[in-house]
Amino acid sequence: MPSSCARYPQQSMPPSALLLEGIHDAADVRLQSDHIDVRRAPRLSDATPDVLKETMAMGIRSRTTLDAQTLRQLPALSAVGCFCIGTNQVDLDCTADAGVPVFNSPFSNTRSVAELVMGEIICLHRKLFDRSSGMHQGRWKKSASGAHEIRGRTLGILGYGHIGAQVSILAEAMGMRVLYHDHQPKLPLGNASQVDSLETLLRVSDVLTIHVPDTPLTQNMIDADSIGKMKSGAFLLNNARGSIVDLGALAVALRTGQLAGAAIDVFPEEPSENDSSFGHELCGIDNVILTPHIGGSTREAQENIARDVAEKMAKFLTTGSTIGAVNLPEVALRERADQLRILHIHHNVPGVLSRLHATIAQVGLNINAEALDSNAQRSCVLLDVDPTNDPAVFDALGAMPETIRLHTFPPKPAESSSAAPV
Repeated sequence: MPSSCARYPQQSMPPSALLLEGIHDAADVRLQSDHIDVRRAPRLSDATPDVLKETMAMGIRSRTTLDAQTLRQLPALSAVGCFCIGTNQVDLDCTADAGVPVFNSPFSNTRSVAELVMGEIICLHRKLFDRSSGMHQGRWKKSASGAHEIRGRTLGILGYGHIGAQVSILAEAMGMRVLYHDHQPKLPLGNASQVDSLETLLRVSDVLTIHVPDTPLTQNMIDADSIGKMKSGAFLLNNARGSIVDLGALAVALRTGQLAGAAIDVFPEEPSENDSSFGHELCGIDNVILTPHIGGSTREAQENIARDVAEKMAKFLTTGSTIGAVNLPEVALRERADQLRILHIHHNVPGVLSRLHATIAQVGLNINAEALDSNAQRSCVLLDVDPTNDPAVFDALGAMPETIRLHTFPPKPAESSSAAPV
């Protein structure tokens, strides 16, 4: 596991980042623009011990697990970038305890997922997958039975965040009536209307599409009881998280004809490798679209994600900004010339900040800028102080019992600094 106190980046070498799982090349371009040494490997197990020992930042997607055991192989690790939406594959408490910020890109695939949802809605209403499959098997079946336009149908959106709102706009443009339910009041876009309860949404929707995160409150949210309250002949779409829908109960509702179809892109357990075998009780049911977690799998989304996460990683590696971290408080300062920058991550207990200030003052340094943010367990303070090569200040700050991690960033000459905020 990363050491509890580390000065970073090293003066003798540029920061290094290891990118896994075929992350889009746009990440390399952004990181290298700040002179960050980028290395690549297909999987963590493919990286050599020397590379792992030197890696300061790691970029992963959904197939790499970073837990306490893995972190022990990465003694220099200072930041993690999840080049995807979720962060379930990372032990966020363990990384926070090590002072390692974890960044992700929660909104960069919004359009890709929304377009997939609209395609699925049309396909389900016209039974396109069943008709296409029949043609491939040599069967001609021309019929309007069970086929409908989506115009005039009621779309119920569970979770009116970025993706839900984008779906709302596209659906309304195609003539659908849009209702939504969210755990908090949300300003509707267009002519969409918020309903007061999930039960109401289930009862009146011709199509239910799910766009909520994986939390203890949403796990198994759409269970047998919820499915039983849905409108007869309705469609259910889940492109959010595999823990939200009881797929066994959904299979029963589809086989009995209570629901007319479904589209499922996410599953409670998913293969870790492409071309793995896949079996599920939903397989073989008519008018059911099954896809291998591809909601955000477009080149456009992957490029957007790469740029977004690489930007956050680069800002941290060069300026100490933790903006966008999901496991630590967020701090940033505008870049200033000829200043030594210190990021001190510590346990959030009384008296730490005053002792930190006193320690810096005792070695004769002036604090010229400061940003502080805290949560219940931890605090991050970012400081610009007078330049110094005296190790006494670093040793003193690192020796504070509350210190989790200490990062330092060498002064930048005037011509390389920017007046714009980080």
